[in-house]
Formats: sequence, structure tokens, C-alpha cells
Amino acid sequence: MTRYMDPFLKLIRTNEDIMKDLSIIRELKLPDWYVAAGYIRNYIWDTLHEFPDRTPLNDIDVIYFDPNIIDEALEKEYEQRLIEATGLTIWSVKNQARIHIQNGDLPYLSIEDAVSQWPETVTAVGVRLEEDDSITVLSPYGLEDIFEYRVRRSPKFKDEAYYRARMNKKNWISIWSRLEID
Repeated sequence: MTRYMDPFLKLIRTNEDIMKDLSIIRELKLPDWYVAAGYIRNYIWDTLHEFPDRTPLNDIDVIYFDPNIIDEALEKEYEQRLIEATGLTIWSVKNQARIHIQNGDLPYLSIEDAVSQWPETVTAVGVRLEEDDSITVLSPYGLEDIFEYRVRRSPKFKDEAYYRARMNKKNWISIWSRLEID
């Protein structure tokens, strides 16, 4: 277990909006689901940078893994249900069991396998609220990079040119000044 797990879980648990959203997502009963990427990463960075408010989000990534039903229309139905439940229109629900097709990869074996191939280690982090209200954390590369302000390409993400272009486009350092981009 990472040394940052306890402070990470405390930050998640003490954010009423995140806990409310996790509870709403849990009601969808998605197989092997997490809310991930910028929704989690940006919140941690905002908190560590002592921002009084959250940085605006482009989307809220909800991921799940179901190799038996890879119909994109179903993902849109889940998005609509989340919009209706929250009033937020930025939900993005993606079955990671089909994403390998658009990425030109071999089929992913699990949600962990899929997330481990995302561009940055700090983006490959998600949380799920279990039925007993415990929180499961998905972080194939640990939590060190997020807490230590280090942005680096995930070892399984091979397209360095895409990674570099993504870092330039995101320009995260202009928002979170403590970051170190590798």
C-alpha cells in the first residue's frame, strides 16, 4: 500500500460533492466501475495547491469494464442517467473493454490493464464507492506522482509524441505551479 493512501482516502471522503457523485454512480450498477482521471487528479492538485475552489472540469470520466456488451449507445444511456441525476452535462462514460479498438491496441484484459495504458501515471487513478461505503482505489502506478507533483508518461503508453503534444495542450503547469512535467 502506498504511503499516500490514507491522506488520499481522507481527501476523497471529506469532499461532499465527490461522495455524492460516487453514490449516484454506484446506483448505475456498472461492472467494475470507477470515476477517474481529471475528476480525481485535479481535485488532489487543487487541494494540495490550497485553491479555495475546484478548477473547472472539461468532463467527468466514469469508466467500467464489460467485455460482453460493448455498445457505445449504452454508454450514452448511462451518461443521460447521470445528467438527469446531477444536472451536470459533462459526464463521459466509457466501457474500457471497447476502447482498445479506437486506440489500436490489443483487447484490454481488465479495467486495471486499460487504465495502466493511459498517457500519464497521474491520470491513471480512479475511485469507486462500494455497497458497504468503503472506497476502492484504482492506481496501477500508485499515488506518489499525484502527491509529489510529478507528471510522467505511463510506462505502457508508447506514443511519446502524443504524450508531449498532450502536455503542451493541457498546459497544466499554468494552473498548478508546483508540477514537474517529465
